[in-house]
Amino acid sequence: MKYDIQSLKEKLVTLNVRPNKKLGQNFLINQTICEQIAQVALQENAQKIIEVGPGLGALTDYLQVEKEKLILIELDRSFVEYWKEREFCVVHGDALQLDWTPWLENAGLISNLPYQISSSLVIDRSIDVTQLDFMVLMFQKEVGQRMLAKPKTADYSLLSVMAQVFWSVEFVMEVGPKDFFPPPQIASRVLLFRKKDSGVSQPQKFLKFVKEAFKQRRKFLVSNLTSFIEKEKSRAFLKEMGFLETVRPEDLSPQDFVTLFNKLKQTAT
Repeated sequence: MKYDIQSLKEKLVTLNVRPNKKLGQNFLINQTICEQIAQVALQENAQKIIEVGPGLGALTDYLQVEKEKLILIELDRSFVEYWKEREFCVVHGDALQLDWTPWLENAGLISNLPYQISSSLVIDRSIDVTQLDFMVLMFQKEVGQRMLAKPKTADYSLLSVMAQVFWSVEFVMEVGPKDFFPPPQIASRVLLFRKKDSGVSQPQKFLKFVKEAFKQRRKFLVSNLTSFIEKEKSRAFLKEMGFLETVRPEDLSPQDFVTLFNKLKQTAT
């Protein structure tokens, strides 16, 4: 189908559905952007591609791969039926609740993500034992900025550390409200994530560690980590790494978090 507002509206009327605000449904209607995002994913040459929230196929129809190589995850039952009628492999469910284990090997992920699940989905896929090869994801612009944020900046957070430890993250493009129907009130950003060797052998424990570190970001790091390690040991490790005991979580780089976590893990064993 054509991806302009009129064509999209006609298709929605045919299916007797409306954009569902609760599900974060904002449909891409800029064909150029759809094609460019799909091409970024195709250039990664994955054996299969997973798409979350395909809707009416703004991205899907530009992927130009065999149906057998596509796995669609859709929460809206109306769109599930739409894809089943076209004989695609579609999973009806919440992407945050499903078991992704069977799909992860030699696979990539593409999505115009509902904004309310974007951060959680990135973190979930970061701590998978088997990691996706890549992800091409669209976020609210502010969330995209956090993914790429540097230490000692206001945007630097748990999300920055998790994204940059487990992935090489690249900016792809900005997308404006006019490129969607209905138009959101915010700008969007597309990022490419390629898996990398994180140096973390226990990703779920690492996530808990980083959460504790940023729980109260204005407090000294040694105070935030008392559930993991005694303050004196924490001070000693930070000093060994070249930091004062007054260091705060936003002062450590993603790699510093990995180094500190691995030191703590060695102490616990």
